[in-house]
Amino acid sequence: MIIARDKKQNNIAEYVLYIWQIEDLIRAHDFNIEKIEANIVRGFDQPGSVRKEIKDWYANLIVMMHEEGIMKKGHLLFIKNTVNELHDLHLRLLHHKKDAAYIDQYRGAKVNIDEFERKTAQKSGNEIETCFNGLYGLLLLRLQKKQICTETTNAMATFSKLLALLAHKYKQVEEGEYEL
Repeated sequence: MIIARDKKQNNIAEYVLYIWQIEDLIRAHDFNIEKIEANIVRGFDQPGSVRKEIKDWYANLIVMMHEEGIMKKGHLLFIKNTVNELHDLHLRLLHHKKDAAYIDQYRGAKVNIDEFERKTAQKSGNEIETCFNGLYGLLLLRLQKKQICTETTNAMATFSKLLALLAHKYKQVEEGEYEL
């Protein structure tokens, strides 16, 4: 909750990936709040009231995941909506052609986005979601200490740079510093 709040405020792309990790952590703990409290919540060096707030946050996510029927796979509706908001911003940035740096970054990632969609046979129509899927997959491979080829690392770097720039633009729009 503390980390999520900070990421949501400062880097929306990191926030999305963090919530995806939390969903998988909840699944790995069998949706058992007691296991989550023992293995995760108690690790926070916080006063008891804050740890209770963190536990309640996890419990709320568990309820939401059950209600939304994503116990085995999938993402919470609020995080899907966030990804869709980012995709909408992405499309507006491309359409208005106001930001040459963003368009250049997108062009650098586009070939890799298309290739990733082809290799994974997942054409969602949402290139930003594709970038998130690629980066999350890379994170999982790293956690499993799997070998990652240079080509994949380079492709994912283009996704990362695109999402970082998009997250920066998102924050600017949210704070009223950038208009489309």
